[in-house]
Amino acid sequence: MNDAINHTACETLFTQARTHNGWLDKPVSDAQLQAVWDLMKMGPTSANCSPARIVFVRSAEGKEKLRPTLSSGNLQKTMQAPVTAIVAWDSAFYDRLPTLFPHGDARSWFTSSPQLAEETAFRNSSLQAAYLIFACRARGLDTGPMSGFDREKVDAAFFADNGWKKQLAGEHRLWRPRQAVRPPAAPVL
Repeated sequence: MNDAINHTACETLFTQARTHNGWLDKPVSDAQLQAVWDLMKMGPTSANCSPARIVFVRSAEGKEKLRPTLSSGNLQKTMQAPVTAIVAWDSAFYDRLPTLFPHGDARSWFTSSPQLAEETAFRNSSLQAAYLIFACRARGLDTGPMSGFDREKVDAAFFADNGWKKQLAGEHRLWRPRQAVRPPAAPVL
């Protein structure tokens, strides 16, 4: 792969992209979310481990489940968003490595070292969270990544039964695609 993407694509992904806080009153379809997922999942991770797991919240029931986890500053804009993506990581991601990385016994690297497994899951799901932003942008959806929520409540509400874990610190993000007005660019270093 030696072809550079064109200037317009660079603008869409980076230079003209913004973090958004307001949303169009339009649904995001299953087909759109599938297109985002199909693009996002192709981003590289170490040993192709792909530990990120995403829950897309669109229904009224799902939003009500999410409501008590949100900080007051994020409540209204999240409730108004057509979809919120919760990014977590699978604590047993290595169980899929015989399929995802068939070149060797990568599973044993992680079953023999819980610390390595957790570090790898955290680091690579963080990469995948960034890929999600770029996949949304590439598919015409704006994003508003945030960390203003109670991670323990999110885990209890959405991940209690599946072994997935929240991203730690400020790295567990929720995305709310489709924004109405593009904000001005903030300074960058």
